[in-house]
Amino acid sequence: MNSLLICLNAIVPIFLIIAAGYAAKRGGIIRESEVPRMNAVAFKVFMPVMCFYNVYTSDLSSAVRPKLLIFVFCGILLVFGLSLLYATYCVPLRERRGVVIQGLYRSNFIILGIPFAAGLIEGGDVGVAAVTSALVAPTFNVLAVAVLEGYSGKKADKKRLVLDIAKNPLILGSVAGIIALALGIRLPGPLEVAARDMARVASPLMLFLLGAFFHFGDAREHMRELIAVTAGRLVVIPALMLSLAAACGFRGVEFVTLLAVFGSSTAVASFTMAEQMGSDAKLAGNIVVVTSALASLTLFIWSLVFKVLGMY
Repeated sequence: MNSLLICLNAIVPIFLIIAAGYAAKRGGIIRESEVPRMNAVAFKVFMPVMCFYNVYTSDLSSAVRPKLLIFVFCGILLVFGLSLLYATYCVPLRERRGVVIQGLYRSNFIILGIPFAAGLIEGGDVGVAAVTSALVAPTFNVLAVAVLEGYSGKKADKKRLVLDIAKNPLILGSVAGIIALALGIRLPGPLEVAARDMARVASPLMLFLLGAFFHFGDAREHMRELIAVTAGRLVVIPALMLSLAAACGFRGVEFVTLLAVFGSSTAVASFTMAEQMGSDAKLAGNIVVVTSALASLTLFIWSLVFKVLGMY
């Protein structure tokens, strides 16, 4: 029951903010035509600051677990590779492949990871989850930019692709955070407070805009992809990666961190990136909504199963 409440406490606010965006659109407060421009503000201003701040505030000195970080990095690459294979051979429409790949490999760990770890491990060192997010965020972002650019419909150009990745606002924010963390650079007090507050704005703003963009009838257009991504994101991937984690000996807060990395819903940022980079934003938005709706149940089941097995 405690695990279920933790999942609900993490996910219900997501739906309330999405509902607020949808209600604002229905009430005429915001027009759907205004969403792309506001998404651009979120993508180019608030999300880079969020990426920077998440890395900047990580405590490397007390929570670095090299074995865990190596497993997370290799695990993300493995899931990405399997997702790429699936999309290439099983998704007929090219413009949907990048969205499907991102929906499968990119979890909501950045938002869910720390509260989930703190809730399941009483008195546990949540710094482990925070430091892991410093690796996860840049990895997710680089792969997302690469795959969305690769399936954008434009002629493939490796040099342009590398340049686009290097110029992506989320990558720049993450890199700036890594540099500041590595060199021990601390921002002046007022600037740090401003960065913190802007970082806090990013996720609610993305969710609000997702609600304003959402249509209930859109799911019928891509039901096959939606079902496949939901099953893969919430069932297949956690079963594979958590079994590997257990076999590798991860326990306690490390295992719970991996549960949040590989078992949570599709990242909210995937909708904003898909919309800004010319991919199928409707599919991306529906993936976020559906996986978020079901994640409270699947995370509860996974946490219960592995609790019984003594993983944490």
